[in-house]
Parts: sequence; C-alpha cells; structure tokens
Amino acid sequence: MRFFQPLLAGATLSGRLLACVGAVIGIALTIIVCGGLPMFGPDLPIIVAPLGASAVLVFAVPASPLAQPWSVVGGNVLSTLVGVAMFQAIPSLPLAAGCAVGGAILVMSVTRCLHPPGGAAALTAVIGSQGIHAAGFSFAFAPVAINSIALVALGMFFHRATGRSYPHEPALAPPVSDASRIRAEDVDAALEDMHESFDIAREDLDTLLAHAERHARARGRNARGG
Repeated sequence: MRFFQPLLAGATLSGRLLACVGAVIGIALTIIVCGGLPMFGPDLPIIVAPLGASAVLVFAVPASPLAQPWSVVGGNVLSTLVGVAMFQAIPSLPLAAGCAVGGAILVMSVTRCLHPPGGAAALTAVIGSQGIHAAGFSFAFAPVAINSIALVALGMFFHRATGRSYPHEPALAPPVSDASRIRAEDVDAALEDMHESFDIAREDLDTLLAHAERHARARGRNARGG
C-alpha cells in the first residue's frame, strides 16, 4: 500500500501486520517468562518500558543495525549501567538525567551496540522508582538484561518461523562484470561526502544499489530492443 512507502522503504501491509503479531507475542511472553523468575521482588518491574521500543525495532525492522541482538542486549544493559552510575554520582537530577542519556550514547557508540531504547533505559535508571534506585547496578541485570535476552530469543524464533532473517545476514550482491558498477569503496566515499548516518548496514546498501543497477541495465536493454 502507498500509505506505508514514505514511512519506511520496502514496507508492506503484510510486513507491518506481521510485526504487530510479533510484538504482541514477544512482549506478552517476555512478561510471562520474567514473571516466573524468583529474582523479581515487589519493588522492581517485571518488564521495563524501554523494551516496548526495543520490540518495535526487533519485529518491525529486524534488518536494522539498531535491532540486532548485541544492539538490543548490549545497548539496554550498558546504558542502564551508565544511568545508575550517573544517578549515584551527580546530585542534580536534571544534570544526572542529561548525562545518563549522553553517556549512554557514547558508551553504545564505542561498544558498537547503538540502540535508541538504551537512552530510555539510562533515563529510567535516573528517574525511576525508589525500588529501582535501591537495586543499584543490579537493576541492569534484573530485569533489564533478562528482559532484553528474552525479547531477542523470542525475536529469533519468530522471524525464523516466518521466513525472515534475524539476526540479519546481508544478502550477497549479484555479480556484475561491468567495471563501472558502484563498488563498496564508492558507497563509503558517498557516505563520507554526505556527513549523515543512515539506518541501514553498508553491506545492505551495497546490495541494494547492485540490484538497482541490474534493473536499470535491463530497462536499458528493453528500451533499445523496443
């Protein structure tokens, strides 16, 4: 449907509906699984709110670098640790909150697990309940790490059951003998020229361009033949 095209390249109605089903199953089962574990006391939530945003990435855009297992688990856990550290080190709540999110971005970038919900996880560690504050650094492991691992495991099972790749494995670019075709180094140079970050792996972008070139060549041959 046209309605989905401006929202996300390659989006289809069936794909979005499948993502909805996956999110329902993923979040519901994560709560059920974590609710049966003994380490969750009455002062800690069974599931943290940032996991809802993680579910959007895992089930709606599983090919995104931001949605890969290490990004989900590492991003949420490391960001929570940063948030706890900032809450304990900085007396000013507004400053601690800001430093928690900024520090989370830095740590996720350095450890190659950038995950937007990680910013919310870091913020939760600062502005959360007394139970969260009392848990200290253990909050990053129960419930955050357990929630994240459960969601990723369910995402793997769901996507494989529905014929999708997760963790995402970029498809191989079709072989092209023309020496003038766009190469990986050309993609790197173009990205450097644009000074922008895009939510797509470089390998996927290279494959997409290779397929586009193949279709353009076919169109040119058909035009000459006509």
